[in-house]
Amino acid sequence: MIYKHHLKKWEDLVTTHEATRAGFIAIAFEKNVKASPFVDEAKSLKAYAMRVKTPKDLLKMSDIYPALFTAAGLSDKSLNHLTDEDKKTAINGLIKKFLEPAGDDFVDELVYRFLLTKGDTLGGMMKNIAGAIGEKKFIRGIISSLALKHIQFYYIPKKKAKDWIEGNYNDSTLEGNIRGLSWKNRIGHRVILLNTTPPMVKKNVDVVVLESSHIDFNKKIIKDHTKYLALGELKCGFDPAGADEHWKTANTALIRIRNSFTQLGTKPMTFFIGAAIENSMAKEIYTQLKQRVLTNAANSTNENQLKSICHWICEI
Repeated sequence: MIYKHHLKKWEDLVTTHEATRAGFIAIAFEKNVKASPFVDEAKSLKAYAMRVKTPKDLLKMSDIYPALFTAAGLSDKSLNHLTDEDKKTAINGLIKKFLEPAGDDFVDELVYRFLLTKGDTLGGMMKNIAGAIGEKKFIRGIISSLALKHIQFYYIPKKKAKDWIEGNYNDSTLEGNIRGLSWKNRIGHRVILLNTTPPMVKKNVDVVVLESSHIDFNKKIIKDHTKYLALGELKCGFDPAGADEHWKTANTALIRIRNSFTQLGTKPMTFFIGAAIENSMAKEIYTQLKQRVLTNAANSTNENQLKSICHWICEI
């Protein structure tokens, strides 16, 4: 019952009000960081647009056509499906229907509409931001556990999925660009992968721990059900309103994982890490732990719990 290192009762799993508040503040901060380039673009657009006297004069400024497309409501993705004539029609519509009626305030109107479209882009970027924040915390927890024991690790970046790179504990930028980690503990070599689809499960799994070195790792390892040591779900949304739904999704995935491996005659460990955990789901998770259905669980907003489960993952 390894979970006993950081969980004494089901109440320990419940997310506190302070942790929920901190989570929302972290998301708000991240949103402001990601919005900064859009605000700077809008300021540059305003400086350019102030050079002309009338909205129609903007048509002579071909350098800022991309910004005019945005102000006209065209997303970057939509531009790939439009002809030059379509784009000109959109800009003319912007000028006639919105900028000219604004009179002397047409520059402000242009900037507002530019930011309105960019706001949609920002919204799309923020959909998975809580998950990204949680994933970064998890990876940093693994790295810090390895650093504590002076265990050398290797990582595979998200953009170059074939190249393993020797890791540096002090590189604070790593956690945002890692798809997998590899190290050697007292038992043997280990590889951990994020967002992988094991062939025997046929669905995406948030975290898998495999018995392999980074040197030997290949597609055959992923297909070998005997190489799987542990599989887990990482649900790090902070909104309490979506907590039950996140757990239902994770629990369904964990049941699928256990059933898939049971049919093959193996029984890898399973774990759950969540950020928004309410009373009812905390009770259910803790019951599964006591019944040894789940091997381990933790609330990612609790540093002690997160570090503890990361230590366990590094040691299995």
